[in-house]
Amino acid sequence: MSGQGVSRRRLIGAGAVGFSGLLLSGCDRMAQAPSLLGLVRSAQDLTLGGQRLLLSSQPLAREFKPTDISAKFKANGTLYPAGDDYQAMVENSFADWTLQIGGLVARPYRLTLDQLRALPARSQITRHDCVEGWSAIGGWSGPQLGPLLKRAGLAPQARYIVFHCADDLAGSNDGSGLYYESIDLFDAFHPQTILAHSMNGSPLEVAHGAPIRLRVERQLGYKQAKYVMRIEAVDRLDHLGGGKGGFWEDRGYEWYAGI
Repeated sequence: MSGQGVSRRRLIGAGAVGFSGLLLSGCDRMAQAPSLLGLVRSAQDLTLGGQRLLLSSQPLAREFKPTDISAKFKANGTLYPAGDDYQAMVENSFADWTLQIGGLVARPYRLTLDQLRALPARSQITRHDCVEGWSAIGGWSGPQLGPLLKRAGLAPQARYIVFHCADDLAGSNDGSGLYYESIDLFDAFHPQTILAHSMNGSPLEVAHGAPIRLRVERQLGYKQAKYVMRIEAVDRLDHLGGGKGGFWEDRGYEWYAGI
């Protein structure tokens, strides 16, 4: 749910640069600017196709040194999901938490947090850029998403990966209030797309998305879903939430937030 430095990323392509002042004013104000969103949406349609062509070799987002890690990494969006179920998981150190991987797959399965932590992990130090105009550098560790999806056996018709989360935001378009986000298979199998269980060498804190959060490093912060509970492979997005592919996307944000 968090975002990152718009001014340094050309948030949604060249057309967005001249409007960075509006973007920097924050997520809520951005959602209230339909003329800006329309222009950004047009620029983004071109950007998505262009980036998919230019980045077909899966280049990495820039990675940094340990000495570059920010002294303070702002916790944004939900800081503590509401509800007794999540509270019980926190009190039990997520011992009863499981990650379900299913949808359009041949072999749906679940992983406990211990099992997830025992998998081969990728560690990366990257910059998190928020649409609200701030950025921070943090170190993340966790298994790559791609091998987990291969283990499940994606169906031929699967096109998107949806992340269902624990944070309950009132007034969501689907009535459930639960946060969700999605990416396509291109980003799902990118080597830097991981399910991070650790930040800066320690287990994720609740405010940063415990027990795991998505890191899809070539997109803005609101794509980095926190409190991930379930992963679902789907063939389309219009039947989920408001049909735009994510909690904030249903409220006017762009589905593809490439940087």
